[in-house]
Amino acid sequence: MNENAHGLPVGQLNAHLGDELVMRVGIPHKGGALAFHAFNQGHPAMVSANAFWSSKRAAFAFPETTNLSELDFAMDSAGFSAMLLWRNKGRQRGMAGIFPWTCSEYVDFANESNASWWSQPDLCVEKEIVSSAQEIDFRINATATFLEGTLRILYEWQNELAKTCSSTVVANLLKPPVPVIQGWESAHYERSLEMLQQVWSRWQPWLAPPALIGLGSVCRRDLNHPTHGLYAILDRLEPLIPTGSRLHCFH
Repeated sequence: MNENAHGLPVGQLNAHLGDELVMRVGIPHKGGALAFHAFNQGHPAMVSANAFWSSKRAAFAFPETTNLSELDFAMDSAGFSAMLLWRNKGRQRGMAGIFPWTCSEYVDFANESNASWWSQPDLCVEKEIVSSAQEIDFRINATATFLEGTLRILYEWQNELAKTCSSTVVANLLKPPVPVIQGWESAHYERSLEMLQQVWSRWQPWLAPPALIGLGSVCRRDLNHPTHGLYAILDRLEPLIPTGSRLHCFH
């Protein structure tokens, strides 16, 4: 990142990565035995924002005491199980009537959580969630729209903070998200990646090219199917991923 004494930071990275491959263990709670075990074993973790959402209070809350605070954990906007739960409850109060929280509420919480990195809001497309090709297309389009909305919010908040803080403080307090591509077949992911790049490029040089990109909806997926197997998807995406970017598979 290029730092200025005043104003907005430029060239911001959305994740700071080492050279090694990182396997994150999923923790569906905001603490407890799994977080304690991950802490003892030194495992990097992935936690869903849904674990911190109180439906009664309609608000996020990070616990005052949790082993997660001592972990290298990343924040997912919400996993497959959460999406299925919300769908069964009907229209929600937040984004697209699908999330129970607004985009602003999520961006605020994700940055306050001190996660190593956080993913943009996205819509998964597992077959238990979607029932048609049209719905897959809608969810791919919505994921790109959520990315644009997330970056607009972040840009405005950084602009406001820059009135009283240095660019270094702004960058440390409000970090850019990890964008996510969605789809079921490899062609879906290619289109989603094209849309992601169109959105992201509009925000450069405020943002650097994404160091990390999320690959959504790959849990319980066949490895070898010629169109929707994980290997086919990765083979199709490999020459298209921006130089210097890596993939995180949301498993």
